[in-house]
Amino acid sequence: MKIIRKEGYIILKDSEHNLINFAEKITENYIDYRDDNVVIDLRDFPNFELKDALLFLEISNIHRAEKKSFVIVNSNLSIDVIPDELIVVPSLQEAGDIIKMDDLERELGF
Repeated sequence: MKIIRKEGYIILKDSEHNLINFAEKITENYIDYRDDNVVIDLRDFPNFELKDALLFLEISNIHRAEKKSFVIVNSNLSIDVIPDELIVVPSLQEAGDIIKMDDLERELGF
């Protein structure tokens, strides 16, 4: 797993091209990034489907319950099939923008 630190968040990227193992590693190593906003970079998975996104549902819910953002980046899914509990955007720029908006909402008490 590759970890890239940005201002206000970290990007986690799979280095083995195995979504199941990647999702498990993220869950197992949660303590390492529980205080950070997280972007999951899955742009290298052109065949990404809803079943793949759902691998990250539980850890996303845990992370967001701790008042931190959890954003998945992949452009293959239609917004119509993504459950409300997951945030999936097509680009890293949009992921960063979502995190900035989430941080602002938290600062304002929403």
